[in-house]
Order: sequence, then structure tokens, then C-alpha cells
Amino acid sequence: MIVDVHSHLFDCPEHVGDPFAAEASRAHGGEVDLTVRWSEYAATAPADTRTVVVGGKARRSGLWVDDAAVAARPDRLIGYLALDPTQPGWRDELEHGHRDLGLRGIKLMPMYAGFDPADPAYDDLYAYAERHGLPLLVHTGTTFVSAAPLRYALPVHLDEVAIRHPELRMVLAHLGHPYEGECIAVIRKHRHVYADVSALHYRPFQLWHSLRLVQDYGVWSKLLFGSDYPFTTVDASVDGLRRVGRVPGIPGLDPLDVDQIEQLIHRPSLDLLGLA
Repeated sequence: MIVDVHSHLFDCPEHVGDPFAAEASRAHGGEVDLTVRWSEYAATAPADTRTVVVGGKARRSGLWVDDAAVAARPDRLIGYLALDPTQPGWRDELEHGHRDLGLRGIKLMPMYAGFDPADPAYDDLYAYAERHGLPLLVHTGTTFVSAAPLRYALPVHLDEVAIRHPELRMVLAHLGHPYEGECIAVIRKHRHVYADVSALHYRPFQLWHSLRLVQDYGVWSKLLFGSDYPFTTVDASVDGLRRVGRVPGIPGLDPLDVDQIEQLIHRPSLDLLGLA
């Protein structure tokens, strides 16, 4: 079984406005339809795939998906609520999403929303998640949205959060690319901090290099599989991981461990995140 820890729910244009929509089109060389159609997802993933689905809230970047839309998904999907703590009412949204809608985790987009995730002002959010066993999926790494400050996407900020909240389970999205080394240092330090490999396979050299760092640091077990659908699919992500696994080692260095890549693809992430 494959567990996809990172997929999105968007209805366009209802949920995705400017600058997010316009700059997604600019980055991809033409208009991008980000509307999620679950029949298309199912057609590009193994039948027994379990999927974490998130919306997203980042007023600064024009992204706002009501949590009720995520909660309305079919039973095979595991919904997370989303928060933009720069906006009023986020504490009420947190309790509503968790207690009333039954959502199982929290998605944060610090760069897109424009806040420092290490700021102690948000410790009550983290304490709530830690107390109630709600894992966090946190965007780390680059973006195409010019209004989103990159400094808030650095993985090192989550090191401070993990120090103050050691039982809080966190997944750092996209292995923090292009700050993979920093991300690896953070997940290596903390027992309950992981990274996903979503949206990396279409940069194969960077992915190969990143996984070599993972191998050298001995943190294969801290990587979780994710797709970042609708930007790519489960099948394409699996194929991309296996493709870089077939790259021979360069002189003086061993190739990637293909057994570890298969374990990554089939990792029981729901168990690790307390969601089984």
C-alpha cells in the first residue's frame, strides 16, 4: 500500500485567486487548471492508495479553501484543516476543523501567508496540535509566488518549533528544496519530524543529489512519500523515484540504495504520524 501524505483540494477559481493563479500560469508557461478531480487522481494511483488531502489558507497569496470542502471528501481520504494565523478567527477555525469537522491534521503555509513559523506567538497553535495528536504538514522550500517571503520557508525555523514541542509530529514538505541539506539536518535531530518527497521528481538531478545526502546522513526512515497532486501524480512520483534509483554511482560513490527507495514508496506513514 502507498500512503500519499501530500495532496491538495482546489476548486478553481473559487479557491485560487491572484497572485497564486496568475503566477502559477507564469511559472508553467501557460494557464494552469488546478481544479482537483478525484476520478483523475484515482486513475493515476494504485487502487489501495491512502491519501492525505489538504486545502490551504494564505490570504496574502490569494489561496483560501474552506475546511468544510476538505471534510466532505470520500472515506479513503484523510482530511487536514488549514490555518492562516495572520488572519483573525484562526483559533476558532482550528477548533471547528478538529472538533466539528473531524479533520485529522493541520496544513500551514508560512511563506505563502507571510509569517515566521518559529515565532513563539504561535505556540498555542502548536501546543493544541501536540496535545490532540494533530500532525502538521508545513510548506518548506521554494515557490513561484513573488509575494511569498522565502525566509519563512526555511526548514530551520521548524527546528525551533520541535525543540519547544518535542511530541508534535511534523512533515516538512518537498524536502525543503532547494534547502535540502538544512531540511535533512532538522529531521535528523528530532524524533517526530519528517520530510516528504512531493513535487521533486521532475528535477531528477536535484532529487538524486538530495537522496544521496539522505543516504549519507542515514535518514532514509525519516522520508515519507507524497505526490503534491494536482501538480503531479502518485504514479509519476513513484516512477520518478525509481528512475533516479537506477542512476549508477559516480566514481568513488555508491549508487542510491534501491531497497530504501522502495521502502520510502511503501512507508507506513499513517502509523508514524499517529493516524492509523
